Amino acid sequence: MSSSCIIGWGHTPFGKLDAVDAEQLIRDAVQPALDSAGLQAQDIDGVFVGHYNGGFMPQDFTGALVAMAVPGLRHVPAVRLENACATGSAAIWAAMDAVESGRVRHALVVGFEVMNAVPGAKIAETLLRCSYVKEEAANPAGFAGVFGTIAATYFERFGDQSDALAAIAAKNHANGVKNPLAHMHRDLGFDFCRNPSDKNPFVAGPLKRSDCSLVSDGAAALVISKAPVAGARVPAVRWKSRTQVNEYLPLSRRDPTRFEGAAMAWHKGLDAAGVSLLDLSFVETHDCFTVAELLEYEAMGLAPHGQGARVILDGVTRIDGPLPVNPSGGLKSRGHPIGATGVSQHVMAAMQLTGEAGDMQLPNARLGAVFNMGGAAVANYLSVLERAA
Repeated sequence: MSSSCIIGWGHTPFGKLDAVDAEQLIRDAVQPALDSAGLQAQDIDGVFVGHYNGGFMPQDFTGALVAMAVPGLRHVPAVRLENACATGSAAIWAAMDAVESGRVRHALVVGFEVMNAVPGAKIAETLLRCSYVKEEAANPAGFAGVFGTIAATYFERFGDQSDALAAIAAKNHANGVKNPLAHMHRDLGFDFCRNPSDKNPFVAGPLKRSDCSLVSDGAAALVISKAPVAGARVPAVRWKSRTQVNEYLPLSRRDPTRFEGAAMAWHKGLDAAGVSLLDLSFVETHDCFTVAELLEYEAMGLAPHGQGARVILDGVTRIDGPLPVNPSGGLKSRGHPIGATGVSQHVMAAMQLTGEAGDMQLPNARLGAVFNMGGAAVANYLSVLERAA
């Protein structure tokens, strides 16, 4: 068992925010995290910032930006981490390493991204750098094209999966309606997600607009300590295990229809936690595209390779199913501000496990998992979490 706890958290609304200021975003996530932990800025011994950037905003060196947002952190050591769409989890892992080594008593993790300050073409170009540029940078559909290739290959091998992808999208949008922090609060329904239209055109291969996560701005924060602290306003959440497994970057070096690194992370993480998949109350997983969630069902072990569709079509991962997946709405509805995503997923899990999830709350949520990945299942992070007391 890992000896780290989440003792506080904060989370801004995600969305397309007009004239958003990065420092204000950071402040709006950090202060609630400190308050819920019952701590002051001077109690923090290390700041770990997850920020992909890659050209979304002109300010780099954003580890130092947190002190501009929260002056009480002026002299606290700070560092920025980046690992594509798993940037937030990379920052969490670094904070946990510092806490578990004894070097840091209380660590602050901040994940944020401002994506909508640049034109759409620049967003697509920036995201495509999370692929293997030597081979994949010329894809005219951007990063959606990478996953469109994955989906097309899967369809060719295992048949048309459009019903399953539409069911995943509809599930996550229905869940997101209950999340006040989500980018989109609209239940699109299966028919809209299943059928191409002017409002839901094909984007890349068999993927439609409704199969793609949202381009979002936002921030999330966690306070991590070795043990629960007196005075915290929320119950602590403890890691039972944490796992990272990497994979080849180019799709040409692996089977694009299998997330083998993700499957290894799930196997190792569940084994280290001493639990089985169906011991979990819920999963927050990385549905950057609906086909990603489909392949993640197989990586989890919910279905054999090529049979992931039956998981959603049989209702296994719906909110009232045996293993709800993305009760927060996932990236598909909650949004996907790259650097914030992994931190956001952990905030959503902590809220569930402590009974603080409001309208999203699942009954008797005792054990949860978070899967966050960078690139096309290249950097694979898995947390197994439980309430500390």
